[in-house]
Amino acid sequence: MKKIEISKWLSYIFLIALSIIWIVPLLFGFITSFRSQTEVVSIGFRLLPVNWIMDNYVEILNNTSTAPIVRWLWNSLFIATSHTILVVIVVSVTAYGYSRLKFKYRDQIFFTVLGISMFPSVVNLIPSYKIIETLGWVNSPMAMIIPGLAGVGNIFLARQFMKGIPESFDESARVDGASEFVIYSRIIVPLIKPVLIVCALFSFTGSWNDFLWPVIVYNDVEKMPITAGLLLLQDIYGNYRLIGQLMGSALLAIIPTVLLFLFAQKYFVQSMNLNAGVKG
Repeated sequence: MKKIEISKWLSYIFLIALSIIWIVPLLFGFITSFRSQTEVVSIGFRLLPVNWIMDNYVEILNNTSTAPIVRWLWNSLFIATSHTILVVIVVSVTAYGYSRLKFKYRDQIFFTVLGISMFPSVVNLIPSYKIIETLGWVNSPMAMIIPGLAGVGNIFLARQFMKGIPESFDESARVDGASEFVIYSRIIVPLIKPVLIVCALFSFTGSWNDFLWPVIVYNDVEKMPITAGLLLLQDIYGNYRLIGQLMGSALLAIIPTVLLFLFAQKYFVQSMNLNAGVKG
């Protein structure tokens, strides 16, 4: 019993330490965004600003030419939302095929695709860009929305979840004359809702936080998502001139993903149980 208590306290200490490591830089950035540039560069380390100011956020929101933050946020929201909706559809249909349909070499094909996905994504950058360029999607939301829809990691997660659902459900529906689409849409999809929400959360945060790809496919300032725009901000406000605005912009960029996680975190726990969709 004592060993269990010790291991529990050690776990708590470890988690608290990780939380501090994550929170301290975020807290520092938040406080810095309310400092004037003069205070940032002239005063040594202080926990709190001498004078709390909102000027940095006013400048960020009023800048609609060289750094249109609001426009970038809307671009990212549209791209990430559209990408997430399509991911949920593609992943659920594909996972259904790999877990419920019977066809030759089904598992061999799946594990081959799973093995190919182990290659670093940077290997595909040049071929992917050439495809996007050929389709005329450079500087277009399609360049961010379409690639990555069939993420193998999400398909694997949904497939394993589906395998925990008894196939007797399918057989009973087929006896009643249900088609494959009816079985998929009315029986399987409602049961795998927790894992689909997790896939949606992963997809949204991955699309929102993607940095390298949007930097490659966008050069029009008005059409950029927030991640590519933040890089441009560093070029505009470089040489440590407007650090408060940089911190404020970065904080605005993480608000949607933080809110999304807070509302959807309970589904992470449900998805860990591959039989969570089955009651009784």
